[in-house]
Amino acid sequence: MLGIRRIMTIVPVSEIPTVSLLYHLKKLVPATPEPNVELPKPSQSFNDCIGLIRGDLTKLEVDAIVNAANESLLGGGGVDGAIHRAAGPGLLRECRTLGGCDTGSAKITGAYDLPCKKVIHAVGPVYESWDKKECAKELAGCYTTSLQLAAANACKSIAFSALSTGIYGYPSHDAAPVAIKAVKDFLEGEDGDKLEKVVFCTFVSKDVDAYNYWLPRFFPSTEPEPESDWEEVEGGESAENGPAPVAAEDAMVMESGETSVTLPDVPTAEPTDDGPSPKKQKQNDEEKL
Repeated sequence: MLGIRRIMTIVPVSEIPTVSLLYHLKKLVPATPEPNVELPKPSQSFNDCIGLIRGDLTKLEVDAIVNAANESLLGGGGVDGAIHRAAGPGLLRECRTLGGCDTGSAKITGAYDLPCKKVIHAVGPVYESWDKKECAKELAGCYTTSLQLAAANACKSIAFSALSTGIYGYPSHDAAPVAIKAVKDFLEGEDGDKLEKVVFCTFVSKDVDAYNYWLPRFFPSTEPEPESDWEEVEGGESAENGPAPVAAEDAMVMESGETSVTLPDVPTAEPTDDGPSPKKQKQNDEEKL
């Protein structure tokens, strides 16, 4: 089954890394304290719920994916076109029955040939720099409505593309905090416990950078601060006289979601001594006498 998944490049929801795991593997950098900016209280439950992955939204095996749709809901370019192509003609037939969708809102359909169960079509705003407040309100509405639809349709997991940051021109570093705040507000509300995993799926570098920057500012790390007062030891041993810990860069995440470590290769030859052996040294000493 694992081999089939690799060929199809389908990513099960259990293999989408959470914020907690990314912090643990040092793939997500905790926010640096800033003057007059107070970070929210860290939450392990939230960090275990929020996922972040860079890849193809159409390959995620979650309950619902959120399409960056236009008002017609009849397909388009970018993520919208990719979802319609991957889903097959059945998706377009159903979308034709919906009568379009208002900006700032969303509608839900079946997923057809996609690995997810539902597709939520959210219509984000075309960015206007002179009307940032209204744009933010409409963008937040896309995320909130999508989460409400997911919860109402018994979806336990949902994955968002970076809405409006493509041809609609919303700057990624402006859109990301709006999206993350809308998700956090929903999780803190009465229906928040209906969702087990909320995933942000990025693809282009500008969205990757934006979410790497903003997620730690809404969902701070719960990882303990590095200890600075450990007893200093020698010989590659830990304070408990065990083997030295494996470096963090040697850790890797397997497809099962578990963490393993890369160990040194087993020696294939006897070690070479830097000096004479004790037995040989003793013989040399006797010869001198």
